[in-house]
Amino acid sequence: MVNDPIADFITQIKNAGTARKECVVIPYSKMKSAIAEVLLREGYIEAVNKKGKGVKTSLEIYIKYLQNGKPKIDGVKRISKPSRRLYSNAASVTSVKSGHGKVILSTPAGIVTDKEAKEKSVGGEVLFYIW
Repeated sequence: MVNDPIADFITQIKNAGTARKECVVIPYSKMKSAIAEVLLREGYIEAVNKKGKGVKTSLEIYIKYLQNGKPKIDGVKRISKPSRRLYSNAASVTSVKSGHGKVILSTPAGIVTDKEAKEKSVGGEVLFYIW
């Protein structure tokens, strides 16, 4: 049993890229789907497809690679964990890797990046960093 499904989700995507997989299939949840849509919009993954019905629903996530064959996702770091939630307001969201990475937040406006959170002036739970 997975105690932290978001950490498992982002780690599976990163490991699939490291292993040069074309896609990874992950059990579906609304939170994972929303995170995948943000990663797609920001260009970290190639495509997201929802497969199946009911309990057997899953997400197919296609990994994006650079011209030199390296995966677009170089690293991820889970910040807010089930044992310790970390919240931030819009003004105090910091940049990752000098602006080369993104902070993914769960806000009342949905799952957003650090830039979108500042534009919308909403804070929330800091889920993870990705670069």
